[in-house]
Amino acid sequence: MDGTEERQERIVVGVDGSGPSIRALEWAVRQARRTGAKVEAVQAWEVPTMYGSGMMVLPGGEEFDNSARQSLEAAVNHALDGKTDVEVEHHTVGGHPAKSLIDMAEGADLLVVGSRGHGGFVGAMIGSVSHYCVNHAPCPVVVIRDAD
Repeated sequence: MDGTEERQERIVVGVDGSGPSIRALEWAVRQARRTGAKVEAVQAWEVPTMYGSGMMVLPGGEEFDNSARQSLEAAVNHALDGKTDVEVEHHTVGGHPAKSLIDMAEGADLLVVGSRGHGGFVGAMIGSVSHYCVNHAPCPVVVIRDAD
């Protein structure tokens, strides 16, 4: 870059398939349309310590990553609603969702998360992932509240 080119804004958004995360992705896409930013949709996954009916050792977590990729692709397709005017990169990451989002947000202009995801408990105003992101993100954070 010779100093005359403008850097494209980056909006990182956490997606886990929950309603609030889908609304966060939709918000990020609308914001990107307004600003010309690109969106980086991130779905993190972890191999649970208990899987199925008992303890299991799973090599690499390929099935979790494949499931996350399918879920993320469906969410992005829904948010774009058939339009191709916003660049959206898909990232599936093995690791704790909050830490993964903080890592992905390094150098980003904005981090967008839903108020509660699949891990939230009923009655919580803000989930543990969104709470962690608000307190530790290296950039501004937008938390999209649940519709109810």
